[in-house]
Amino acid sequence: MLVTATACLLGFANGMRHALEPDHLAAVSTLVAGQRSAKASVRYAAAWGAGHAAMLVVAGGALALLRTELPDAASDALELVVAVVLIGLGVRGLAQAARSGRSGGATFTHEHGEVAHEHAGVRDHVHVSKWTLARLPFVVGLVHGLAGSGALAALVASHVASPAFALAFIAIYAIGAAVGMATLAGVLGWPLARIARAPRFVPVLVGVSAAASLIVGIAWAAPIVARICA
Repeated sequence: MLVTATACLLGFANGMRHALEPDHLAAVSTLVAGQRSAKASVRYAAAWGAGHAAMLVVAGGALALLRTELPDAASDALELVVAVVLIGLGVRGLAQAARSGRSGGATFTHEHGEVAHEHAGVRDHVHVSKWTLARLPFVVGLVHGLAGSGALAALVASHVASPAFALAFIAIYAIGAAVGMATLAGVLGWPLARIARAPRFVPVLVGVSAAASLIVGIAWAAPIVARICA
């Protein structure tokens, strides 16, 4: 029992650490930059965590149960997709920063059913009952989860004999990653949101995060492309 509890605690802690990897931080920071409340930043980070967790459990769980690993070529391809997503987010963020610089931080009024509301940023979310789920962060989380599922499944399968415990460990790890990202967004989101309330600073925040995502994406893609072309 103690061994199981310790393993679960380590899985949760490792999941939180996993959320702090450069590609994750670059992607989520680009998505939350310019948000005018810490709550909005947490929602975006939580949407990323939900997508990341869902894919880890589905893809990583399947691989762990089958006791198989992704081929190196498939792993490289998925990592390259992550790099392309980071580059795309960077380009998108730079364009958004340019638009914000001209408009002073635009807000959008739109409707979901019979409910109309206004917010800053882009129309990239859906409402599920009383919950707001940001579409783009969720999709980005899915991509990150798919890219990381192979290594996690291989690690779990090599150390855990019980299929049920393997699935539970992956789920706990995924929850840890989601909690870690949401917590970080909450801690950093408050001071950044105060800065973002001044419209002149929004292009700076968005532009800096976008440039970081672009740089990380290119740096991430370079060795993968080199291996593929070798």
